[in-house]
Amino acid sequence: MSKTLNQAKILLVDDDPDILELLEYNLAKENYQLAKAYDGKEALEIAQVFKPALIIMDVMMPIMDGIETARKMKLMPELKNTLILFLTARGEEFTEVAAFDAGAHDYIIKPIKPRALVSRINALLKREASEESQDIIEIGGLVINRTQYAATFEGRALILPKKEFELLSYLAKNPNKVFNRDELLEKVWGADVYVVERTVDVHIRKLREKIPEHYIKTLKGVGYLFSIDKA
Repeated sequence: MSKTLNQAKILLVDDDPDILELLEYNLAKENYQLAKAYDGKEALEIAQVFKPALIIMDVMMPIMDGIETARKMKLMPELKNTLILFLTARGEEFTEVAAFDAGAHDYIIKPIKPRALVSRINALLKREASEESQDIIEIGGLVINRTQYAATFEGRALILPKKEFELLSYLAKNPNKVFNRDELLEKVWGADVYVVERTVDVHIRKLREKIPEHYIKTLKGVGYLFSIDKA
């Protein structure tokens, strides 16, 4: 693991002290910088100061649950690009969809397998650190600056969470090419991260709220493509 990855900051959020202790023990061995919070409200306060690269968070917590906490975090400029991994006993699909809709990058169901969890965390941080980020995409009225993680449409700044930005960048970089959901999940979220197919649909819907809908076309039964053709 690289020195930069080793120094990554991780905020652990869970109301169960035993879970926090287990996470802290295993991640400390990987030389991550760690902070802890016991509920969502405390997590928000600590995250703004600690500025973690990754937040590992439970869903069911007192005062403020994990999904509401994630939504609030994504509205904060200093946390907009922070990775969020949910670690929870809630295995039902509607909770998982809600978590990804709130900005999650991964969703893991308890009980924890420490070595497997550490492996996924390492892979998630490594992939994010090594993503291509040195090009500018200009197509139609859209300008995407991957170096600055900024995008504009006809001169208007777009507010895009990290995965929305990456999804739009990938589609715009490959105009008129159709991608099915599995391809987009692999390219944007990564093959080592499990997310449901509906996650793509949710992010596409959000992008269509920010740029004209005709830019991202749906080919029924096939997938999505980016096109400047209004037809």
